[in-house]
Amino acid sequence: MKKLFSLLLLSILLLVPRQPQAWGFFSHRLINRLAVFTLPAEMIGFYKANITYLTDNATRPDQRRSVVPGEAARHFIDADVYGPNALSQLPRSYADAVAEYGEDSLLRHGIVPWQVVRMKYQLTEAFRVHDTDRILHLSADLGHYVADACVPLHTTRNYNGQLSGQRGIHGLWESRLPELLSNNYDFFTGPAPYLDNPTKTIWQAVARAHAAVDSVLCFEEELTASFPDDRKFGFEERGNQTVRTYSRDFSRAYHERLHGQVERQMRRAAQLVGAIWYTCWVDAGQPDLDAMPKNLSEEEKQRLMAEEKQLQNALPTASAGHDE
Repeated sequence: MKKLFSLLLLSILLLVPRQPQAWGFFSHRLINRLAVFTLPAEMIGFYKANITYLTDNATRPDQRRSVVPGEAARHFIDADVYGPNALSQLPRSYADAVAEYGEDSLLRHGIVPWQVVRMKYQLTEAFRVHDTDRILHLSADLGHYVADACVPLHTTRNYNGQLSGQRGIHGLWESRLPELLSNNYDFFTGPAPYLDNPTKTIWQAVARAHAAVDSVLCFEEELTASFPDDRKFGFEERGNQTVRTYSRDFSRAYHERLHGQVERQMRRAAQLVGAIWYTCWVDAGQPDLDAMPKNLSEEEKQRLMAEEKQLQNALPTASAGHDE
């Protein structure tokens, strides 16, 4: 079974476009795609029929973050701003958090776990009313935010090493390493489980990611001390451009120092995305997805085209958030 999954994974990797951008675009798309294969028989037909949509639109929240007010805050939480025990003490209810800290402060320091919980209820309702367009739209977006919650550097104000002289580490961890090494990652997760307490689960995922922040930063700092600058960085061709990037030797050494941390977090993210999709479906009463339209309506296709055009033409807005 695992051998069969490995062959399937290889075909998935070959189908996902490689883009070295913020998880990078490549990683977000791969996580959504992998999540489809964690689903039970009653769901997988519907999701496989729309796997291209779920893959391509996994990055749409990143496209919105610089042009849609309030979007950036949905991708992270600066847990260290709230103190050493923040992730066990912060209110799980967004309304309670607003009452305690004020919404401006919450948006400044990120709301990703609350955003995931909010969208969990929205997706459950979309399943309940058999709204294919909304199910797919919310599934794609929710996959993005869940994956972000699994990234250590999405849980700290030192998100890009800018406070420790390590600027660029965000892209190294979530883009460069998967770009170079994911063909050899083991993404076998088994089936998505039902989540008895999705709120508790997403906060646990954030806490697990945050616990890794020290190793992410310290191992890079230690490794940098043993790599002269001309070995730490190199130049590669990207399209028609020559870009300076972390060298392959440094990236592989960092991966080894982390003992496969990026691989583990991508695997956890893929299973968690599938688990939340599955939980929403169960909580909606397990509607028969085979009896629903399997494809986007023409209205939704037109909406997506209009949104894409709007995003391309919109001027970036100034907003609080991690500037990756």
